Amino acid sequence: MRILLVEDDAALADGIARALRAESFAVDVADNGEDGGHLGSTERYDAAVLDLGLPRRDGVSVLREWRAEGRNLPVLILTARDGWSAKVEGFKAGADDYLVKPFRVEELVMRLRALVRRAAGHASAQIVCGPILFDAQIGTFERDGLPLKLTAFEWRVLSTLMLRKEVVVERGDLIERVYEGDADVDSNSIEVIIGRLRRKIGPEMIETVRGRGYRLTADAAA
Repeated sequence: MRILLVEDDAALADGIARALRAESFAVDVADNGEDGGHLGSTERYDAAVLDLGLPRRDGVSVLREWRAEGRNLPVLILTARDGWSAKVEGFKAGADDYLVKPFRVEELVMRLRALVRRAAGHASAQIVCGPILFDAQIGTFERDGLPLKLTAFEWRVLSTLMLRKEVVVERGDLIERVYEGDADVDSNSIEVIIGRLRRKIGPEMIETVRGRGYRLTADAAA
């Protein structure tokens, strides 16, 4: 999963980014509304964390533009503005959630996971595909009831496939959701990660759809 963080407080942004990366998220950071708006308009993200009081362009106008462009990524507003009118303005602009500073990073992580899960169409936090169980609220995987140990890249790929189980996920879409914007991506890196996952969950569960991408399926595992 890949998150866009638009926050002008450098220390806070660094702390949030480190916490999200520790939970296996990929994170791109923008420190002003102009750059954040551009990233949200041109890149693929699973969710965005957006401050309101940003330099060069305020968060509400950024959010309004995303929605006017048809960008439906979940957006969590993170701001020190705790007044009712600010919350109303944020939700009217298209926000999906609103968290007031100061806050616990653990709560931010949980809220983001819930937003991403619901945006993918899953009401329940527990998503099952054959022998694989993904608890999307706490971010853990099990196979046949036993915990799966995954690297951060493996987690990003498998979580993306689980949220879209039985649906073909295009290779380019996977790449954009696994790597941060400034990453130097090797041409066959996704294939390497898919190969490692197949060894861990069963080679039959991840189907290669030639010329398109990959599909996580329970059919072959049955």
